[in-house]
Amino acid sequence: MPFLLAHGPRRKRSAPPPPSAAPPRSGGSGGSGGESGPSPHRSTFRPDIEGLRAVAVLAVLAFHAQIPGAAGGFVGVDVFFVISGYLITGLLVREAITTGRIRLGDFFSRRARRLLPSAAVVLAAVAVAGAWLTVPLLRAGLEQDVLAAALSVANWRFVSQQTDYLAAGHDQSPLLHFWSLAVEEQFYLFWAPLLAVTVLVAARAVRRGRAVRAVVALVTAAVAVASFALSLYWTRDSVSLAYLGTPSRVWQFAVGALLALLPWHLLRGPRPLRLMCGWAGAAAIVWCVVSYDASTPYPGYAALVPTLGTAAVILAAIPGRGERDAQGAHGVGRLLAGRAPRAVGRLSYNLYLWHWPVLVLAEARLGALGWPAKTALTLAAALPALATMRWVEQPLRRSRTVSELPRRGLAVGISAIVLPVVLALVVGTTTLHLMGPAGPVDAKGLPPGAAAGPSLLARTDGSALADGPLVPGPAQARKDFPPDGACQVAPAVTRSPECLFGAVDSPDRVVLLGDSHAGQWFSPLLALASQRGWALQELVKQGCPLPELTVKNPQLGRVYRECDTWRADALDRLRTGPRPRLIVIASLNRYTTDEKLLTAAWEKTLKPLRATGVPIVYIEDTPVPGTDIPACVSGAPDDTAACAFSRADAVPADPLARRIASGALPGVRSVSVNPVLCPGNGPTCPAVRDRILLYRDDAHLTNVAATVLTPRLERLLTEAGALPPAGDPARPMPPPAPGKDGWTELLRDDFEGPAGSRPSSADWQYDLGTCYPGCPAPQWGTGEIETMTDSTDNVRVDGEGALEIVPTRENGQWSSGRITTVRSDFAPPPGGVLRIEASIALPDVTGPEAAGYWPAFWTLGDSLRDGYTGWPGVGELDIMESVNGRDTVFGSMHCGVLEGGPCEEPVGLTSGPQTCADCRTEFHTYAVEVDLSPGAEEVRWYLDGRVYHRVRADRMDRRTWQQAVDHGVFLILNVAIGGKLPEADGATAGPDTEPGHPMRVDHVTVRTREG
Repeated sequence: MPFLLAHGPRRKRSAPPPPSAAPPRSGGSGGSGGESGPSPHRSTFRPDIEGLRAVAVLAVLAFHAQIPGAAGGFVGVDVFFVISGYLITGLLVREAITTGRIRLGDFFSRRARRLLPSAAVVLAAVAVAGAWLTVPLLRAGLEQDVLAAALSVANWRFVSQQTDYLAAGHDQSPLLHFWSLAVEEQFYLFWAPLLAVTVLVAARAVRRGRAVRAVVALVTAAVAVASFALSLYWTRDSVSLAYLGTPSRVWQFAVGALLALLPWHLLRGPRPLRLMCGWAGAAAIVWCVVSYDASTPYPGYAALVPTLGTAAVILAAIPGRGERDAQGAHGVGRLLAGRAPRAVGRLSYNLYLWHWPVLVLAEARLGALGWPAKTALTLAAALPALATMRWVEQPLRRSRTVSELPRRGLAVGISAIVLPVVLALVVGTTTLHLMGPAGPVDAKGLPPGAAAGPSLLARTDGSALADGPLVPGPAQARKDFPPDGACQVAPAVTRSPECLFGAVDSPDRVVLLGDSHAGQWFSPLLALASQRGWALQELVKQGCPLPELTVKNPQLGRVYRECDTWRADALDRLRTGPRPRLIVIASLNRYTTDEKLLTAAWEKTLKPLRATGVPIVYIEDTPVPGTDIPACVSGAPDDTAACAFSRADAVPADPLARRIASGALPGVRSVSVNPVLCPGNGPTCPAVRDRILLYRDDAHLTNVAATVLTPRLERLLTEAGALPPAGDPARPMPPPAPGKDGWTELLRDDFEGPAGSRPSSADWQYDLGTCYPGCPAPQWGTGEIETMTDSTDNVRVDGEGALEIVPTRENGQWSSGRITTVRSDFAPPPGGVLRIEASIALPDVTGPEAAGYWPAFWTLGDSLRDGYTGWPGVGELDIMESVNGRDTVFGSMHCGVLEGGPCEEPVGLTSGPQTCADCRTEFHTYAVEVDLSPGAEEVRWYLDGRVYHRVRADRMDRRTWQQAVDHGVFLILNVAIGGKLPEADGATAGPDTEPGHPMRVDHVTVRTREG
């Protein structure tokens, strides 16, 4: 940093001027050296720059202490960079003009002895203090930070960490601030040799001073433009690189360098203009400190303001022609040159070095602190800073022995590097030894997980698990990622690779879709797919919400455009590609706290997914500890209860899971492993269960934990009907094949099962409440009075091979059941036939006791599941309806528009009542066929194999016909009570209506036949 670029009087070895150099003049324009002089801005001490360093360091300190109103204090680093570029370039160019060359040995010797010893003291102190104040896992990482800082590559270490999404969730390093020191030291290593080479090229010019300045100015301008362009590019695409990377910061040094190179000293600018320039620059810096915050795209264009503001302050005090002092009585430089700013400026380097480790290590020991406590700690950091300046920096700077020969200064610098490196290696190696193995865990040796019950692991004998080491250990947990290679694509990537695993040649596959919270389920889903001879495809993007939300990515530092592109691409691939057997989705549900916004975003994503007709399972988000669990456990391996975390914060209400449970999203099921990850109902969740370390950071499961959960996940998916029981792992389940009669069976349910059980959740789901999802129309749009439930009082298997849908009444409130097929893709093949059939016995009730009864078996177009809008155009086929206990049944077709149209809405194209005297007491077969065969396009209704109703395509225009029948449908079975149709038949539910009479369904089949 530019803290110790000594401006005051100092001993210098004299060097005779070269023959071509004229003696410097204080003014005038004649002579080759007269215009140039040994320095355009003289080597005299600039007290205002020392005061400007105070402004810079105080801004940074206020920012780190989180003092209100100083959220933009990070711009203090920009001020330092400009000062450094100005002073370093001025020093080197003066030497070049005076002597004709730049002595790199002298330059690096001065830098080494003035900068490195103080840094070494801080690094050594952090290395030792870290062993006492930090937990072992953080200590190991801290010692690596010490190594990087000592070798002046700290910025690149932090770039690699902050651009790596999977490395997120760790506590901040006490040496994070060394990134700016590394940038500056890398600048020195680049800039001084570049100027030395430039001087060698320009030194043969007749007018050396002018030539050196001109050539160096051109080189500097080119470097500044290139660096600034790179800064803009990285700010847009990788904020960590832009902020911490040396190439994107060089332009700020170059701005300072141009101040030293251009002939400002030949100008006599009016004092009022200089006065305004200086104060405007200072105001710009203060405005940035107050106005900028974490949301400011930085550095980018925003960095121009503090950079040019600093340049303006420096420029305002450069003496013009014939001037010895340009400060003026009212200039900002006069204020900066005051005793107090200069005192802080002299201390700024050591204060900058010390304050951040003090803050971070204190919080590591005491927990999170507020800004008053941080401010007090920052002030306290002045004590070690003063001690370091008094007993390390100043003695070495003033030592005649050290400064006499360049190699001695270099030796001091090398020693200052070696000391912290040795300490870091010793402490780090010891720490790693204490933490145990850091290599990967052998997944084959893991204990079996429990498929059910309160325990994570299976206990065949019911005994408690023996004590033993944690699996994985804290060091292992940090790197315990799913073995999916590069398939959890990085933030900058916009399309997932194919990423097929398992039986990659199988036509059956499971798709894992979402962000890294979906990616953590890779191992168990691969195992489950492989057991069934299926493939697993992973479409996962880091930090990208699966619900359609626009978010800001912390790694890129801007709006996450790549996420939106990736999500759209993934959904399109699922829509247009081969149809999977199952889609498993998961996502962090914390990208927004607005529940309505989140719910709407999920709806947007689920709409195209549900349109595929593929079963979808949502794995509810796992607990989010919010703290670095492996680090905590490394500090308390024998007391893991100390690392438990708040249940309320870690497991908030899941709005998507609630909507799925309410039946608002047909075709989607949800499962949760949270009851075993956070058991009971106490205030906290554990970090370790059954000696299994559950989390690899502050939010994600370890791969070990996910693997152990495989049996439980298999049970949940099987119970949800999303996964068939594992069969022969070498033989995939074949797709349906046509029978001898040419029909392909897509669905058959004979409703086998114990009495009182539910129908298969693999085939059926419930519509609940009194309206469709989103309630586009109350009372199901028909005026019904019942509430649909999933209670076995209303929907149940009777134990004799039949389904019963039973209307009930309690306290005057009617309840009933309404189930729909999970699949909504039942459609006739091109030019073929779709046949839907059920064997049904109507409710055995008639007369006044049957008033309001409305049993039905019917279909709706698949797109209605995406909001239940578009009726009747999307088509409805009523295969069987009956009202009020009449001995009649009928079928209808709805299409076109709400009133009138080709389907004569709202009545529809109906068959009218068909007599069936024993339909209440006997099973009869009801069927509909959608026939798209050329020349025979029609819909046919059957009762016990007899066609009793037809609607031909020529009854309507082509577009209406296709919209009504040429697409997928889902099936519905229900018994409604009341509504417009019973009323139109002359009866309505009343006190005499008798509850408890079921509609019974013996079987349901769906078949297709090719054209």
